[in-house]
Amino acid sequence: MNHDNSSFREKSVVLIGFMGVGKTTIGEMVAKKLYRDFIDIDQEIEKEYNMATSEIFQKIGEKAFREKEKSVISTFSKQKLKIISVGGGAFLQEEIRKVCLEHCIVIYLDLSWESWKERISLIIDSRPVLQGRSIEEIEELFNSRKPIYSLHNSKVDTDNLEADEVADYIVDSLKLAWDLHEPH
Repeated sequence: MNHDNSSFREKSVVLIGFMGVGKTTIGEMVAKKLYRDFIDIDQEIEKEYNMATSEIFQKIGEKAFREKEKSVISTFSKQKLKIISVGGGAFLQEEIRKVCLEHCIVIYLDLSWESWKERISLIIDSRPVLQGRSIEEIEELFNSRKPIYSLHNSKVDTDNLEADEVADYIVDSLKLAWDLHEPH
């Protein structure tokens, strides 16, 4: 499935997973350790519209946000040497999955529902998709996205790990993979 001609070592890395799993925090750490640029797709869209994601959802609508998300991810995923964090719902779009899997190394940050639930108070206000939903509805959303996240190149179980431990694990894994892909 990998049709991209750039060397494995130069491929950008895309972090996927449910909202609040730590994609941005971990992505920033990985980028720093690998001397790469970090791109948070939601932040890029917020900069373009000059408003928060929740405001974009309210004023312009989710459909317009998803279209912009697709275009921004498509652009960045074709660039080399980036660490990219995509929003929790981005991978629901087939075109986004395809472009990321074709051009990048996709790493799924997995977290159990029990662990994720402990974070809900920290993230609920900034996530428009969670607004007005009961805990049961959020759990249903959490579980419904699991199969979509199963399309990845690598998975990291983040339960019981601090963000820096996950970042170190990703960096070590990437370096090992790069060594294995180097022509001898």
